[in-house]
Amino acid sequence: MTLTPLHDTAAPGLQASGVLDTLEAESIHIIREVVAEFERPAMLFSGGKDSVVMLQLAAKAFWPARIPFPVVHVDTGHNFPEVLDFRDQTVERLGLKLIVGSVQEYIDRGELQERADGTRNPLQTTPLLDTIAANRFDAVFGGGRRDEDKARAKERILSLRDEFGQWDPRNQRPELWNLYNGRHTVGQHVRAFPISNWTELDIWRYIAREGIELPSIYYAHARQVFRRDGMWRAVGEFSQPDRGEEVSVRTVRYRTVGDMSCTGAVLSEARTVDDVVLEVAASTLTERGATRADDRISEAAMEDRKKDGYF
Repeated sequence: MTLTPLHDTAAPGLQASGVLDTLEAESIHIIREVVAEFERPAMLFSGGKDSVVMLQLAAKAFWPARIPFPVVHVDTGHNFPEVLDFRDQTVERLGLKLIVGSVQEYIDRGELQERADGTRNPLQTTPLLDTIAANRFDAVFGGGRRDEDKARAKERILSLRDEFGQWDPRNQRPELWNLYNGRHTVGQHVRAFPISNWTELDIWRYIAREGIELPSIYYAHARQVFRRDGMWRAVGEFSQPDRGEEVSVRTVRYRTVGDMSCTGAVLSEARTVDDVVLEVAASTLTERGATRADDRISEAAMEDRKKDGYF
């Protein structure tokens, strides 16, 4: 396994080495604590920027040994092909075991039904919980950050899930002085969020500092898109314009990646990591608020899904 070399490429005036060092140290501490305390940990890895940073932190936490746990991805069947290719290349490069839960398989067996809006992100919960149960994972790392959504802002770094995989926001444990309580009973498991205290800008500054590679769709590129609900949606097999929605070629990039049928792009000329750092620093919208249709279903969309077992 080879770690990406450390070098400083952050944009002038935006370097925050002291903050990044502190965040990195906290995240590595959390990852090591979970691996030491739990018997069967795993890490969610989709190939998205947050999971890529989390994997980099895990690699640093255990270097020069290999990452001592498998990675898990719940594939909706509507994922961006560039991201899936990057996921597979990364897993092969680091010599990791990849466990995939397939939403499509559940639909084919009749255990899940397509939604009327065509969005599959909300269908990930059952495959995720079944994958956790089948592999007897007692701790699962996720890339959730508190700045993304109100529901994620409520959640602890170690978050207990009951025997049904559900989260109770009213029953959370204190985490004073960076002390984390991972106590659980048979059938329960814990979700661990090592980058909870990072912001989107922290993530991008760290990517710049560490020279971390990402899927190409995070940078500006020409793509066929159409406008829907205030977002630019890509034209693809699982994302087609309705009557009256005009298709055009625009220069766009993605701030977050998920199901093609619910993830929007943003108009952007940011073709390098330094460009993205500057763009994110000037943004007044979170990436989920700006580009995720599944979070616009209701004011409490994310919290409702998290209560059912979603990350």
